[in-house]
Amino acid sequence: MPKPPVSPGTSFGSTLFAPISASLRPTILCLSALVASAGASFADETSDLVARGRYLATAADCAACHTAPHGGTPFAGGYGIDTPLGKIFSTNITPSKQDGIGNYSEEDFSRAVREGVAKDGSHLYPAMPYTAYAKITDDDMKALYAYFMNEVKPDDHKPQKTELPFPFSIRTSMAVWNLLFLDKTRFQPNPAKSAEWNRGAYLADALEHCATCHTPRNAFMAEDGSQALAGGSVGSWYAPNITSDKHAGIGGWSDDQLIQYLKTGNVPGKAQAAGPMAEAVENSLQYLSDNDLKAIVTYLKDVPAIGSAEKTSRADLGKASAVVEASLRGLPGQSPEENGYHIFSGSCAACHQVEGQGNDHYPSLFHNTATGEGRPDNLVSTILYGLHRKVGDHVAFMPAFGADASYTDRLSDKDIADVSNYVLTNYGNPSVKVTAADVARIRDGGEKPLIVKLAPLAAPAAIAAAVIVLAVIAWLLSRRRRSRPALG
Repeated sequence: MPKPPVSPGTSFGSTLFAPISASLRPTILCLSALVASAGASFADETSDLVARGRYLATAADCAACHTAPHGGTPFAGGYGIDTPLGKIFSTNITPSKQDGIGNYSEEDFSRAVREGVAKDGSHLYPAMPYTAYAKITDDDMKALYAYFMNEVKPDDHKPQKTELPFPFSIRTSMAVWNLLFLDKTRFQPNPAKSAEWNRGAYLADALEHCATCHTPRNAFMAEDGSQALAGGSVGSWYAPNITSDKHAGIGGWSDDQLIQYLKTGNVPGKAQAAGPMAEAVENSLQYLSDNDLKAIVTYLKDVPAIGSAEKTSRADLGKASAVVEASLRGLPGQSPEENGYHIFSGSCAACHQVEGQGNDHYPSLFHNTATGEGRPDNLVSTILYGLHRKVGDHVAFMPAFGADASYTDRLSDKDIADVSNYVLTNYGNPSVKVTAADVARIRDGGEKPLIVKLAPLAAPAAIAAAVIVLAVIAWLLSRRRRSRPALG
């Protein structure tokens, strides 16, 4: 039987199996198409997960604390957070295997974010709001992990090490604190509320961690749940009451005003975001969808009201005033009681105007929560540290007059007290009085909680306890020796 012709370069085997290959070709092509389709589907799914994680990281305001100021690499750490315990420096959370979280598994990542425990077992301080992030759902945690590992660029930056005074330097003590105060319960929707309310509750309580700043803390610096969102100190600043109370809280605000404030940090005739709130607006809130902002407002307007002694909203106090300006401008005298006026006239009036009415770039000093609040913290802090808030292409700016002043006068504690009293008396809440001691307290990071006040006693107490323990052990050993029977 003659052999079939074989073309040059073609093996006999390939000729033999040619009919089989031809018959399998449609199947192979089909399988290839399925694999390609599955690969594309997986890529799309991963892309969607990363995009969702990016939005969640923005809502959680991760960049604000994990990016060093003045051009630091995003998420590479090094931001110094002033706390009553001391300055805590944020860690590198880029996927750097050397200095970041590049070696973290999803489980490691979740434990750090929701429980405050790093991969190496060391405890984080609750300046990282893991007490709020504990409520983040498993699906959202998966998306966050996908974003940080796949889109954030690794950076081998080693941030400055946090060094707190004893006993706060002992990080293992946080294990006891967590046992007492960390609630690991994930967010549970309230079936009696609308989907919009539940979305707002999840955003406000978990991702945006509003309670971390706006809830007062107990002697051990844990949130006081009985006063949720009733206002709390944040170092030198004060995060005001945001419950639904019409006078002390935000119950007198319209929904549109609250949405505008969250999105821009500025509602003329009401409030301007400064300090940590300005950072939240700049890095997080301005990028949330309108639906999510509306959901947050829906939830906050329904938070149980917690009132105070004030019968007028802090945003409604004050009026324009030019009486002192007209009587003192140009006069050579500067008696001690006029010091506040002269500082205002020389350093403030050019921007805020002589009647305190402000202009297109600087806010009014009346109908302003900073001057209408029942405490002076935010007014004094704004004078000390200034303000910078960028929303879109618009930058709100006020120079600092404290230690960080660059081209303005560095005002003393008394100077700041005097100008604050001038502003409060003429434009804001005249019942609030500021002393140089108040300014010194705020300049030093605000009122210290009991646990910080007792800290200097910790070392002597530890030494005394060790001496007592050693003395007891020595006594027991001595007694044991005396009680042994003589041998022989």
